[in-house]
Amino acid sequence: MPALISSRFLLLVGESLHLRRALATSRSVLLHTSVTCMSQVEPNHGSLTLSSIGFQTETKAENRSKSNKVKPFGSPSENLKSKGKPFDINEKKKKAIRVVEKQQIEFAPFAAKSFSELGLPHVLIERLEKEGFTVPTEVQSAAVPTILNNHDVIIQSYTGSGKTLAYLLPLLSVVGPLRGKGDDGGDENGKKLGIEAVIVAPSRELGMQIVREFEKVLGMDNKRVVQQLVGGANRTRQEDALKKNKPAIVVGTPGRIAELSASGKLRTHGCRYLVLDEVDELLSFNFREDMHRILEHVGRRSSADPSSNSAKNERQLIMVSATVPFSVVRAARSWGCDPLLVQAKKIVPLETFSPSEPVSLSRSSLPSSAMPSQAAVESLPPALKHYYCVTRLQHKVDVLRRCIHALDAKFVIAFMNHTKQLKDVVFKLEARGMTAVELHGDLGKLARSTTLKKFKNGEVRVLVTNELSARGLDVAECDLVVNLDLPTDSIHYAHRAGRTGRLGRNGTVLTICEEPEVFVVRKLQKQLGIPIASCDFSEGKLLVTEEEKTVSTSTS
Repeated sequence: MPALISSRFLLLVGESLHLRRALATSRSVLLHTSVTCMSQVEPNHGSLTLSSIGFQTETKAENRSKSNKVKPFGSPSENLKSKGKPFDINEKKKKAIRVVEKQQIEFAPFAAKSFSELGLPHVLIERLEKEGFTVPTEVQSAAVPTILNNHDVIIQSYTGSGKTLAYLLPLLSVVGPLRGKGDDGGDENGKKLGIEAVIVAPSRELGMQIVREFEKVLGMDNKRVVQQLVGGANRTRQEDALKKNKPAIVVGTPGRIAELSASGKLRTHGCRYLVLDEVDELLSFNFREDMHRILEHVGRRSSADPSSNSAKNERQLIMVSATVPFSVVRAARSWGCDPLLVQAKKIVPLETFSPSEPVSLSRSSLPSSAMPSQAAVESLPPALKHYYCVTRLQHKVDVLRRCIHALDAKFVIAFMNHTKQLKDVVFKLEARGMTAVELHGDLGKLARSTTLKKFKNGEVRVLVTNELSARGLDVAECDLVVNLDLPTDSIHYAHRAGRTGRLGRNGTVLTICEEPEVFVVRKLQKQLGIPIASCDFSEGKLLVTEEEKTVSTSTS
């Protein structure tokens, strides 16, 4: 009898194990089937319209509303109703909605043939045409309608791709004399607003460059719409200009904006737009206290509770940078409301990323240790040639001179790491008959403005500077960047290189180093994934060694 019970027990155990294996097999089949189905419905890279982000042109808006019953993601009406509100659905449905949002947004190619396709006011388009702007860049085509539809955004694109105009144009569409007819420039009671947009830049040079872009589009008659508030300038004069001109837009550095705000001379509680240009730099420890005050006093963050009363207007947050590390993504989630990552051919909601994992902005997944290099890669202009030349320290300036002659470069920016060495390089170049000038932070505002003006006008051929000008210096004609000292890392290399090859132009980057420093160049080449060819200069020509030609070919 015990033997019979034991055999039956073993039989039951065997059947149970068989049943478990069958269930596991069926689950595996179901999982494989679901993955296959998902891959079949994955959106292709076909052409989508700007309506993917809720933007409708005047000619197609009526037809679309009749034929399509489902509202696109981020439509203006939907955005105003649901901004900041959590979805009142279970977790599975939430994930499904996020997948749909990503399908509608991520693969939309934006290649507008004219600014009129972006929904800008006619008077603003006329001003752009007068200044020679006729076709928007890819990042402008993506960013302008997204901002016009009231989304908080991070604009990320390589240096020189037109990011300043990407946020400048939608601001001028609703602020200032070039705004559209539908925006009267007042509040709900019809009262005229004060400062409506605050733009923060980490350096005086970038701040002044942004102001020049505004003035170029606005024209001489409307220059008072924008006020520059940068450190190093006379504060009393800035306060008088704010009181006299009553600007709608202010552009400045964190320290001066926070200083004027604390003194009560700069009132920004009614501000509608907050732009953080080169936001990765603004997140540094040096700006922490100033940025905290700016974020507290410029408008207010969009709230999930629309009924909450506040003296501040809801602000729209626009963050801009050539590189977007995870710290920027984390800040955008904290400071903004459902922000979108806007790139040249892709718009992605940040909520699709997990906060606990590093964010890779490319399709290929990279380990966290490679993230700084990945950010640098994406900030490099595409049409650049990279070289390095090995020489002794005392011969670096002579190699620079020979390089300029060999390439017939007209606008050259030479970077060094220490301010004290700039004057010596300028003296040696001048002694060899080449016009040069130095630019650094110790120069006064007037001296720096004069220096930049001479360089842009072609009066000076070589601008010798330090990291100060690696960001914000915009000279579209610059055709050669030279590293007389090695950059500290791949991101600094990318920002230096970004001074040339702007807006699709060709450019050359030369690193002049000593023999013991060659390994650093090799490391930069590996991190950036670009060929940096060894070269020399002989008889007025740039010569690339055969060995490096092979390396360059295999790398590309």
